Amino acid sequence: MPKVLYQRDGRIARITLNRPEVMNAIDDDLPAELAAAVARADADRSVHVIVLAGNGPAFCAGYDMTYYAQQTSGSGNQVTQDMPWDPMQDYAFMWANTQHFMSLWHAMKPVICKIHGFAVAGGSDIALCADLTFMADDAKIGYMPARVWGTPTTAMWVYRLGAEKAKRMLFTGDKITGIEAEEMGLVLKSVPASELDSAVEAMAERMATVPINQLAMQKLVINQAIEATGMLQTQRLATIFDGISRHSPEGLNFKARSESAGWKQSVRERDQGLYDWTRDKPIE
Repeated sequence: MPKVLYQRDGRIARITLNRPEVMNAIDDDLPAELAAAVARADADRSVHVIVLAGNGPAFCAGYDMTYYAQQTSGSGNQVTQDMPWDPMQDYAFMWANTQHFMSLWHAMKPVICKIHGFAVAGGSDIALCADLTFMADDAKIGYMPARVWGTPTTAMWVYRLGAEKAKRMLFTGDKITGIEAEEMGLVLKSVPASELDSAVEAMAERMATVPINQLAMQKLVINQAIEATGMLQTQRLATIFDGISRHSPEGLNFKARSESAGWKQSVRERDQGLYDWTRDKPIE
């Protein structure tokens, strides 16, 4: 079963994350399949606009914690290595994923992302690489691993929000609703869940009437203004720090806690501030 679905509907390419049983959580395969679908749409001269969505109850719940955090050492996953860890092996793995997510940004065709349910942790990395993002009012977005065990490798929070609001999100790891995300300027539009599909379709159909070369030129001009600020260097640093955060004393304690207590328990303790990861014990 493909983990990313592709369909062309006239001038619109529809790319859908397709692991609904785990809220489209990211595994080893999904990032590359996403990039391949984007490349397919970008190469199709009949496609003017790409719409990215998620199948099932959420857009994307981030990395698959059952596999990456809860499995014990020696399981073969590359997110947490046995010590001593190889930082360049870690960097190569995560940089590849970052570039797969950034295929949305680098595509000549504009990308509209449609968020329902959740776009959290690594799922927010994917969503924020799109050109325009729509959310349901009751959907949630955030990067909770900023509390421990992660740094957003695409660094799109700062490019969308500016320094202070990005710090507000990444110093807390809070999740916010679509309404709050629009008010903050993180996403273009938040609408009631029942109106999300129609809002995205109206925008996609409007954009699809513009010639491909016009769309591509506008996107390239705007994107280069961001890239000229040093986006590539920022993302490289963020990817390095992401690896460090998973192999720091606190990161290793989080991994060990996930193995012993299960990831749902450890995530609850992380997100609610119930655990001292430096001392590796609950906060009393």
